[in-house]
Amino acid sequence: MDRLTGKVIIVTGGANGIGRTYVESLAEEGAQVIIADVDEPAGQALAASMVAGGKQVVSIRTDVSEVSDVERLVRGTVDRFGRVDGLVNNAAFYQRPQVMARVAFEQIPLDEWDRMMSVNLRGAFLCCRSVVPFMKLERAGKIVNISSSTIYYGGNFAAHYVTSKAGLIGLTRSLARELGSHNINVNAIAPGFTMSTDEPTREFLANNPRRLGARSIKRDQTPADLVGSVVFLLSPDSDFMTGQTLVVDGGSRMI
Repeated sequence: MDRLTGKVIIVTGGANGIGRTYVESLAEEGAQVIIADVDEPAGQALAASMVAGGKQVVSIRTDVSEVSDVERLVRGTVDRFGRVDGLVNNAAFYQRPQVMARVAFEQIPLDEWDRMMSVNLRGAFLCCRSVVPFMKLERAGKIVNISSSTIYYGGNFAAHYVTSKAGLIGLTRSLARELGSHNINVNAIAPGFTMSTDEPTREFLANNPRRLGARSIKRDQTPADLVGSVVFLLSPDSDFMTGQTLVVDGGSRMI
């Protein structure tokens, strides 16, 4: 039986890469999925192809760092489906819209630092802030924040990225405390470095072969490796779990 049948779930950054895999997988589990992505053509194309295949998927162009965009996203979701059951905060500035600078922390451009925080951390905050009132009305909801396993070892030349992803863990824990009495679960996933369709990602992995050596499971991580954890955290199977972070990195970091 599909574990998410009838659930209304927003996936930010869902038009490309790993987010696209989340969208496709959640729809296969029976969810009604809303793609929230700044890349409107890709989001619309994905939604159209999935609707043609019998899935319930819509795309709403969204810059998660903009209050008006996020409010329009959530209002559009509620107007169409009547509620919001789940939110996957996946949108992140990493390889899009441009490749982030991999430089010493004191050389990070200030505008890039601000953009990183604006998308990766402020964006998740804004999305949570907008969906929670509707989840409270339903006395139920699942929020999944996509962090990164880099927060456990630092990560060279990515101080802004690592800092933003560490902030998501703090947000996860704080919201879990505040929202538990409303039957809203807030958890996080910390993936390892994951192969995607992004050419910069493949190039980076090719130039950093030692990353694979740190893993207990000696192979590349793919977006499909994350699907089970995302579905679990959105499904009734995780109803008594909140404020937690699942590390999914092939056994590289054991927390």
